[in-house]
Amino acid sequence: MSWKELNKKTRSQLRELNKVIPETAKGFQALSSGVKENGVLDFKNKEFVALGIAVATHCESCIGLHVEALIRAGATREEVADVLAMTVQMGGGPLLMYAAKALDCYDELSAA
Repeated sequence: MSWKELNKKTRSQLRELNKVIPETAKGFQALSSGVKENGVLDFKNKEFVALGIAVATHCESCIGLHVEALIRAGATREEVADVLAMTVQMGGGPLLMYAAKALDCYDELSAA
């Protein structure tokens, strides 16, 4: 499955989940908005943190969505790679494998 297809599928799954747990979804959205709209870090840097965590927790859907957000925020491939290098340094070999997935995701989604 391509990263575009994964992102589309993830969004569809989340829409369905949000229908059955609307209060939880509303609460999570409020948390997300509060975190992204406030604080001293800009949106792009917050997304870099999110990408590192997505790689560290092996969340492919998270990788796809956060890389997409980073591309929209103007992140370069080199910036993404630098974040991935730091993530690998913190997590070792298993994270190296997911860092490779994240860079592949960037390449595919930025070519669109």
